[in-house]
Amino acid sequence: MGNYLFSVVLTVHVLVGLGVIGLVLVQHGKGADMGAAFGSGSSGSLFGSSGSANFLSRTTAMLATVFFLTSLGLSYLASNKPAAPSSVMEGVQVAPAVDPVPSVPADTSPAQSIPK
Repeated sequence: MGNYLFSVVLTVHVLVGLGVIGLVLVQHGKGADMGAAFGSGSSGSLFGSSGSANFLSRTTAMLATVFFLTSLGLSYLASNKPAAPSSVMEGVQVAPAVDPVPSVPADTSPAQSIPK
């Protein structure tokens, strides 16, 4: 469940980031209005003369807030993942040592120790 949620939040984060980039590039800088006032540029815009600043700036602010919240969500989700082992041998369990040859008690009877 956590991996699925992380993927969804990451996808929303990337899309909102691209939206913020697009909105910032569409907006006019402060110097563009000054040039339009003296006749060197076109003052007409898609949203009207004053409507574009309010609509674009509010939309950018909302997307920036969503971007900030998804950043916090991603950091929270990433910090709560179980840590991966740092070594391949970290998760290995060692079996107890066993003698390869079982010990047989020595027969101390004199009859079997003399060869015939």
